[in-house]
Amino acid sequence: MTTWICSTCGLEHPDTEHPPETCAICEDERQYVPDSGQSWTTHRALAEAGHRVSVQELEPDLYAVRCSPRFAIGQRGLLLRTPQGNLLWEPPGVFDAAAVAAIQDLGGAAVITASHPHLVGASVSYSHALGDVPVLVAEADRAWVRRPDPVVQFWGGTREVLPGVKLLECGGHFAGSAVAHWAAGAQGRGVLLTGDTIFVGGDRASVSAMRSYVNLIPLPAPAIRRIRETVAPYAFDRLYGGFDHAVIDTGAHRVVVDSLTRYLGWIGGELVPQEER
Repeated sequence: MTTWICSTCGLEHPDTEHPPETCAICEDERQYVPDSGQSWTTHRALAEAGHRVSVQELEPDLYAVRCSPRFAIGQRGLLLRTPQGNLLWEPPGVFDAAAVAAIQDLGGAAVITASHPHLVGASVSYSHALGDVPVLVAEADRAWVRRPDPVVQFWGGTREVLPGVKLLECGGHFAGSAVAHWAAGAQGRGVLLTGDTIFVGGDRASVSAMRSYVNLIPLPAPAIRRIRETVAPYAFDRLYGGFDHAVIDTGAHRVVVDSLTRYLGWIGGELVPQEER
């Protein structure tokens, strides 16, 4: 039997003799099936094509988990270390034994999760290699699980997965879209891991939130308010989004609150373009 991986989104699908006919993740309006059509690959084929995963320090106790060359959506995963265990956040769709060894050298993982279904990657394979640790999925996104497995567990609301590390369900991009708050990060000033729940702008001085980023579908005002009100009570100075460029080094709390407030102003008609004044 083979673990099939969607070549476009990078998500693992069930172990079967033949690949699925479709990928429900990519057929949804938030993602896409390329013009060339649905295609599938395997971990072995990706390794033979030269895809490798590396683990590199970003700041004390936080490590990037990167795949090169880029595959599928191409997120940069994160390994967050704490004295009570580690969180593996949004691992890539490429499963790599060398990366597993590097993660184990850093203390392994106590839990694996992602901000939303698009960035789950090869979470189940990493779980199996790291001792069948829990893979947490928001209950609101249960229907989007592509590779059911006993390691998958469901959660909702707010959950402290490790001392000082909380998952916060914000909604928005997906019903269960979440962020992770790390109180001790950034030398105690706090860090927010957001994936695509809160998306860092190209200027690295603003953020946004969308139902679909690739298809440019916005979110309504109540969804934006919920995201803002969920994260606002938490202290964080630094923010890591789902990709290498998506980092706000300092002042991230103000950026998030101000950007989402601006978003509400635009969609509510309270802001007027300069040229129309």
